[in-house]
Amino acid sequence: MTIYCLGSINADHSYKVARLPSAGETLAAEELITGLGGKGANQSVAAARAGAQVVHLGAVGADGGWAVARLAQFGVHVSGVAEVDTPTGHAVITVAPDGENAIVIFPGANRRQDPARIAAVLGDAGPGDTLLIQNETSHQEEAARLGAARGLRVVYSAAPFDVAAVRAVLPHVSLLVLNAVEAAQLGAALGDVAVPETVVTEGKGGARWRTGDDELYQPAFPVRAVDTTGAGDCFIGSLAAALDAGAGRADALRFAAAAAALQVTRPGTADAMPGRAEIDAFLADDQDPAKGAASPQS
Repeated sequence: MTIYCLGSINADHSYKVARLPSAGETLAAEELITGLGGKGANQSVAAARAGAQVVHLGAVGADGGWAVARLAQFGVHVSGVAEVDTPTGHAVITVAPDGENAIVIFPGANRRQDPARIAAVLGDAGPGDTLLIQNETSHQEEAARLGAARGLRVVYSAAPFDVAAVRAVLPHVSLLVLNAVEAAQLGAALGDVAVPETVVTEGKGGARWRTGDDELYQPAFPVRAVDTTGAGDCFIGSLAAALDAGAGRADALRFAAAAAALQVTRPGTADAMPGRAEIDAFLADDQDPAKGAASPQS
């Protein structure tokens, strides 16, 4: 099966700082790391590194050839990435010693998606395939509608949270993924509006898969976080890869939690995504009797 990802492609400029700056404050950074990022690119790389066949749909400017090449190096198919006359998106990220971050994004080419190109790339897609979308591009609604009509599993990260975007996309979604803050925003904005199956990530608090009145809970694996940037994207891409490979909900949650745990122990975003062998080894080690049993799921 194939995972298609309509998603952002950014140049991430990540600055290591002593603490996150306050309003009006100027801080000198201790280190700069520049690499591939964007929610979409991160999710595509995470899914590909986790063993899935991934096709990325996106856009870059004339300055973005390096980003497309980097996606390809990670094993992502990039025939669906177009060059447009707008600069490639970028993000300015400040990272504190505890791994927490603050981010400013310039959308750039990410907002220049083409419905005709999306339809062409999804022309060979069908039941059993997956479509990943987020709120950092344009034309999410059109892609979601087309994906649902073709029988794809449509996985939607409602981030950055936007009420209008959620209202438009939600009718076509199979699985909605939110963090705890976004889940609260969704409840405040939409009230009792019916939502599909939902995964809520809670950082150190783990993740919950809600289906009607039922809930699966996956604790987070305890690790020392170096940089939490992209952890949610790693979780979602890895979750999609596990589901694509036929895993059930509980196993997919556990696999995604392990991937995210590994990702936060290293700096960077797309470049920090773990490979399938690493994730499997981490999970096998967690089951080692000498270390004690893995945390139970409810």
